[in-house]
Amino acid sequence: MRPRRRAWWSVSAGLPLRLVRALAVDVRPLRTVAFRRLWLGQGVILVGSQMTVVAVPVQVYDITHRSLYVGLTSLVALVPLVVCGLLGGAIADAVDRRILLLVTGGALAVVSAGLWAQALLPGGGSISLLWALVAVQSALVAVNSPARSAVIPRLVSAEQVPAANALNQIVTNTGVVAGPLLAGVIIGQVGLAWTYLVDAGSFFVALYTLLRLPPLPPERNGETGRASVLEGLRFLAGRRILLMTFLVDINAMVFGWPRALFPELAEVRFGGPGALGWLFAAPAIGALVAALFSGWLGRVNRQGLTVLVSVSLWGLAIAAFGVAGTLPTAVFCLALAGAADMVSSVFRTSMLQLAAPDAMRGRLQGVFIVVVTGGPRLGDLRAGGVSAVSSPAFSLVSGGIACVLGAVLLAMAVPAFARYRARGPDPEPGAVA
Repeated sequence: MRPRRRAWWSVSAGLPLRLVRALAVDVRPLRTVAFRRLWLGQGVILVGSQMTVVAVPVQVYDITHRSLYVGLTSLVALVPLVVCGLLGGAIADAVDRRILLLVTGGALAVVSAGLWAQALLPGGGSISLLWALVAVQSALVAVNSPARSAVIPRLVSAEQVPAANALNQIVTNTGVVAGPLLAGVIIGQVGLAWTYLVDAGSFFVALYTLLRLPPLPPERNGETGRASVLEGLRFLAGRRILLMTFLVDINAMVFGWPRALFPELAEVRFGGPGALGWLFAAPAIGALVAALFSGWLGRVNRQGLTVLVSVSLWGLAIAAFGVAGTLPTAVFCLALAGAADMVSSVFRTSMLQLAAPDAMRGRLQGVFIVVVTGGPRLGDLRAGGVSAVSSPAFSLVSGGIACVLGAVLLAMAVPAFARYRARGPDPEPGAVA
């Protein structure tokens, strides 16, 4: 008896479904209860914290009526973030990470409540008290973030780490889009102080999810001082693959970070303040869409090469944004850049989490925090400086091209990075030299 052949329309009808299944985000890590709790808590925190990201500069400007003070607020936040990022990673490698997340999360809730209280003071608040609270908040985030990222390989299998990081990208970019929108509504309807109170409440919700995590003690006891930080830096310096995950990101951010030029471009090219929100939101929208269709990431073996290609696409998209003549074209270019950055971020984070032993993950994530916060600041400085002596278009186009050339030069300098494979008997050939 001859086997029945499937009708052509049955086969063709099944292709879109199989394609969606292949591209849709891999949700298998969410089947792990502990990771699901961590993920949900992080999603709540990100929405609240992004509301505070909007509220702080608005309050600073309301108090001082000077943009200079708004810029100084970023510096106030950056210094403790850089200093405590390295120390926070060392702490995350020496103590139970669940307890560390609980302590820092509770402290962040208290700081957000303090921001709410100072915003109720006469005159709209106190700039000195606001800066002090922002500095403390930044220091706590620098300790909390490395621990939160370092626990992921303890909660899911190595195969599912890229999918877990893609899911984190979804909540991150959802927070970046939703948080500012909610902040705008709350500030307009009930007042700025309430954004801080909502942020404080988000931490209390997240603390409940953290309480239900299993204990996450360190694999070995260690120190938390300068010696521990230096040990982590020596470990990183001796491993070219891990070092490259930072260098490629610095290259992308220093040469390709475009945000410093958004206000000028919105005013002179895209029709005024209405375009500004779209320019700021576009990269996050692109990253969110890419994360929703990230199912293919778990099947990528050549992770190093994928990072280099993604960084190059980021540079090309930024260069294209530099010559975009209409707002829809500009938004599309920035969304494409955000999608490329999302792919690069997933694999760079996964390589850090998997190619390093658990005893070093916190310290390397601390360095990661320093890089991802410092790189864009340097990028703002480069973009604004070049634009001041030429034009925004030249700054963006030259920066995007320099980003691509930088990726090529880094690949030539460390060929092992392009050969890096996630699976195999030796996932990091020639990495230690």
